[in-house]
Amino acid sequence: MALSSVDLQAGGGLWSQIQQQFAERNAVQAEQRARALQSQARQAQGEADRAQENARSLKQQSTQAQGEAEQARRSLSAIGSIGEVQAGFSALRTQIGEVLADAEQAPPAAVVNAYGETTGTRVNVTA
Repeated sequence: MALSSVDLQAGGGLWSQIQQQFAERNAVQAEQRARALQSQARQAQGEADRAQENARSLKQQSTQAQGEAEQARRSLSAIGSIGEVQAGFSALRTQIGEVLADAEQAPPAAVVNAYGETTGTRVNVTA
């Protein structure tokens, strides 16, 4: 059976039509993939933006926590210094108490002033 030119032209037109349908289908699929990828890209960009904002927030919180830690260290140092001062005051109170106790037990010593007069003794001036 021989193919006539009409059959070849009809076959060629059919082949061209099939190629066009494949091309259209491929174009539609490519557009769908492109839209899906664009959607994924937008979603990923949103997640990246949120992650970056979270990172900024964490950095700020970290800086604040570091400042609070330094303040706590300074306060601890000050508390230690206050403890040392209080211990010094306690020792001083003890020494003062000892000196006063000794002073109450000993009679006052007489002192001779620049004029040769004895001072520091008690004189009863009641008559």
